Amino acid sequence: MKTPKLVQTVGRYLDGFVLAIFGAVVLASIFPATGAAEDVLAWATKIAIALLFLLYGARMSPAEAWQGVKHWRLHSVILAITFVAFPLIGLALRVLAPTVISDDLYTGILYLCLVPSTVQSSIAFTSIARGNVAGAIVSASFSNIIGVFVTPLLVVLLMSTTGDAHIDAGSAVAILLQLLVPFLVGQALRPWVGGWVQRHAKPTKIVDRGSILLVVYAAFSESMNEGIWSTVSVGQIVVLLIVCAVLLAVVMGLSSAVGTRLGFSLEDRIVILFCGSKKSLASGLPMAAVLFAGGPVGLIVLPLMVFHQLQLIVCAIVAQRLGARPDRTLVST
Repeated sequence: MKTPKLVQTVGRYLDGFVLAIFGAVVLASIFPATGAAEDVLAWATKIAIALLFLLYGARMSPAEAWQGVKHWRLHSVILAITFVAFPLIGLALRVLAPTVISDDLYTGILYLCLVPSTVQSSIAFTSIARGNVAGAIVSASFSNIIGVFVTPLLVVLLMSTTGDAHIDAGSAVAILLQLLVPFLVGQALRPWVGGWVQRHAKPTKIVDRGSILLVVYAAFSESMNEGIWSTVSVGQIVVLLIVCAVLLAVVMGLSSAVGTRLGFSLEDRIVILFCGSKKSLASGLPMAAVLFAGGPVGLIVLPLMVFHQLQLIVCAIVAQRLGARPDRTLVST
């Protein structure tokens, strides 16, 4: 009996890595990390991310790193998608409230459109997809650093907040210490370990995927511990999931189309696809706690948490598909 085409397609992309992501979600739902285990998980995630960037630094030549820094055209496009296109789409979704979604959930959807891009997962997926990793490191890191200032400003301009919007410069310092410092250490160690890292790609691949799994488990554990899922009905969660899925599809399609239209190389278009379409839960949650102090923070960050989980699963499938490409043609998303 012939296997249906749909089943063949699903089976092709649901490989071990994607299934592991689903497994991490299920594990966190049943056994979320709490207490001391939550602290250990947080440190393990930080160590894995730092190790990942150290390996990137050891693998990448200084010339490649410098090329990533000076590629201002690429970074401008990604910043425009993150802080201009996303907010405009968020404002357009106002038509959904309060008939399709509640006002609080719409506030959360608009807020998720204002936060910066992810760093670690954007770069990891770019690596898996065989894109311009140097460009991804600079773009994603820069997005988070300026997001510390731009996101609160956009919130003040586009949303009604309770209390003043305070800027936490500690977020920028954390990015420097956790991401850029290990990368520079890797660059310094490159003369001694660079050859070994180049010959043995498997360690980087394991750290790539392992760090993403840790992020998924940690994020979903936090949502379970906060009891956010119990604050809305099942119907509202389903509608929110559909809205987030459509939002992700629109932005990924826009990112892909813009990269192609502007004549970027395949490797750079992959960077635009992953860095431009992602939103950072790690940056968004702390900012929300300050910007919406005294308000329904749980409901406001719920769309960001849903979007974050969805983007990891979808981007894992897309990255695997691009990484396995037999030619240099960018596969449609």
